[in-house]
Amino acid sequence: METYRTHNCSEIREEHVGQKIKLAGWVQVVRDLGGVVFIDLRDQYGITQIVFSGNDKLVETAKRIPNESTISVSGTVRKRDEETINKNIVTGYVELAAESVEILGKRLKNLPFEINSGKEVREDLRLQYRFLDIRNDRIKENIIFRAKVIQYLRNQMIQRGFLEVQTPILTSSSPEGARDYLVPSRIYPGKFYALPQAPQQFKQLLMVSGIDKYFQIAPCFRDEDARADRAPGEFYQLDMEMAFATQEDVFNVMEEVMYNVFKDMSDIEVAQYPFPRIPYLEAMEKYGSDKPDLRNPLIIQDVTNIFENLDFNAFKNKTVKIICVPNGGENPRSFFEGMTEYAIEECKAKGLAWLKVNEDLTLQGPIAKFITPEYTEKLLNQIGAKANDALFFIAEQKAIAQKLAGQIRQELGKRLDLIEKNIYKFCWIVDFPMYELNDEGKIDFCHNPFSMPQGGLKALEEKEPLDIVAYQYDIVCNGIELSSGAVRNHDPEIMIKAFEIAGYDKNVIEEKFPALFNAFHYGAPPHAGIAPGIDRIIMMLRNEENIREIIAFPMNSKAQDLLMGAPGKVTQKQLDEVHIKIDVKDKK
Repeated sequence: METYRTHNCSEIREEHVGQKIKLAGWVQVVRDLGGVVFIDLRDQYGITQIVFSGNDKLVETAKRIPNESTISVSGTVRKRDEETINKNIVTGYVELAAESVEILGKRLKNLPFEINSGKEVREDLRLQYRFLDIRNDRIKENIIFRAKVIQYLRNQMIQRGFLEVQTPILTSSSPEGARDYLVPSRIYPGKFYALPQAPQQFKQLLMVSGIDKYFQIAPCFRDEDARADRAPGEFYQLDMEMAFATQEDVFNVMEEVMYNVFKDMSDIEVAQYPFPRIPYLEAMEKYGSDKPDLRNPLIIQDVTNIFENLDFNAFKNKTVKIICVPNGGENPRSFFEGMTEYAIEECKAKGLAWLKVNEDLTLQGPIAKFITPEYTEKLLNQIGAKANDALFFIAEQKAIAQKLAGQIRQELGKRLDLIEKNIYKFCWIVDFPMYELNDEGKIDFCHNPFSMPQGGLKALEEKEPLDIVAYQYDIVCNGIELSSGAVRNHDPEIMIKAFEIAGYDKNVIEEKFPALFNAFHYGAPPHAGIAPGIDRIIMMLRNEENIREIIAFPMNSKAQDLLMGAPGKVTQKQLDEVHIKIDVKDKK
């Protein structure tokens, strides 16, 4: 049988000089110097320079090989001349003097774009020809890196005694926060499977089954719109669950795993664990976000109490938030005007009030005339402002004020270059509210309806719904939410009461979650878990701005697979087999 290669294109070194070897790969570049032809031969591992000379027939063959064709070359390794050494590649001190060449796969069509040229290429073209795009070093290295991270995570979990269990892809539809992908049944007309939004119910059922510590590199399917950090349709997570576990047990495992993967798979510093635990309400007050970027030193403060009696319409009956920027008053007026423009145009705020603190601790700026010396003294003392500081005010209804202040805080951090560089800073957001008011003003679940309320049944029976907090938590890194998790509600009595408060009776639980609710009647252990998003982790580690860059065959932002042509039409026979009739009206 033909042997296509004896070495890969990154292995050849000076110790191989004089040896006969065979290489195979893609022709990256052909340089025709007349009687001598050089080919840079590339495979997954690297590049080796091939030299064709001294044999007219061989040289002519080499000249006619289109780049990006695959070839197999046999020859003798020799040292390069001193002036031709390429120190940028590991094989740059040697070359292969070709003695024979075989064209394995000739390129027959023009390339839609150049490979490894560094030129900008439209994303739709890259995705349509993704098999060529992956030949580019950057994308190829992303895919290789992804494999290493997944292997690393798998090893971390196995070392900690977790058992890897695969859960079904075809399952039942259930309300889990996003739209399901439905699969029609051929055998049962009018009935559907659903692709799992997450293995949530299955991993909890495994806990009831007696599996102590479960994990899985789990595919999840949600019919959601794309974002820069969210792929439409399909994503992967490090799904894990622990029986007889508390919130702290989950934290202890996941902190080590996250710290290790970010430390070992990057050259950037990782802040040491234990990671800060920040209650949800505190996060919203101090950072204006439940996914705060702790690299940003700016803090939001509430000064509503100071201005309760101030005769200033912009602050009346409003929650007033303030961000104090140390030495921010040294910036030119154009900076403040730019921030105001950002607040109005990007954040949809009504405006952004600002002041500078003068050397004599008086205030200077558009609203300074409304703030008397008495209010100035109270303000500066409460927030700890000093001379040359800048003050930014956000006055709105509480929830809106928090959100706007969070956006302004982060933008100030970017524009003033305050965000700490070359470090990963994690935190836990804990104590999420169990309930919130929905758009109709009714009580509804805030986060995960199957989370255990803190205080159990007693809290549900005695507290106001909006005062109940749950054992729910998110892990956040540099302002990006990597995962949500919770201590699960495994008690049917507590579950019935929790749903009752949100306006659902027992029948809803039995109908929507029959297997889980039934299983909890058979001696369910307390259990807790979490599921960090693998795609986002890799995106952060590779410093990519778009999640599609770290996925081998991603959909585009419109949920289309341009390479395979999905979604696409199917035949009438296929539709008949699954009892589906298409009724699509033309969209104007």
